Amino acid sequence: MSIIETSQSLRKEMEKTLKPDRFDHTLGVAYTAANMAAVHGCNVEKALIAGMLHDCAKNMSHDEQLTICTKKKIPVTDVEKQNKGLLHAKVGAYLAENKYNIRDPEILDAIRYHTTGRPDMTLLDKIVFIADYMEPNRKPLPNMAEVRIEAYKDIDKCLKHILKDTLEYLSTTGKALDPMTQRTYDYYNKRG
Repeated sequence: MSIIETSQSLRKEMEKTLKPDRFDHTLGVAYTAANMAAVHGCNVEKALIAGMLHDCAKNMSHDEQLTICTKKKIPVTDVEKQNKGLLHAKVGAYLAENKYNIRDPEILDAIRYHTTGRPDMTLLDKIVFIADYMEPNRKPLPNMAEVRIEAYKDIDKCLKHILKDTLEYLSTTGKALDPMTQRTYDYYNKRG
């Protein structure tokens, strides 16, 4: 199947699977990721597929996600049990591989780490993480205009900016912070 056929097939699947607002967000992430990939010299097709599938588990209940993790022996942290917005990334990577037949480990990792990041991210990881944060359908967040410019000029500066803003936001909400987000920020902050 060609990349265009794969993309169209995944688009139809996501339209059936996701709620309309989540589907709009997914399209925004997929097309933003593909655009960023073209600018930064990353594989556009991989970015498009990772963006299209990044939230493929998002409309599942937290209990359904936990059940899949238990059955498939996917490790779940205490934070992922508490913060219901996190686990969909791991479950999404599982579904991408086992339901949507994506075998590329780079795409699967970009889906797996799109919510928390990770130290020493690949270019594709960074692109999907940033595209998820800033796609055009996203509600306005603090510093969004700056982030959208940085995304195309200095991807590492943009990544640090998003991580810093995310940590500041989470510190005010009382939501459980995934330690991976802090480790990712610390890693990139030390690199300068």
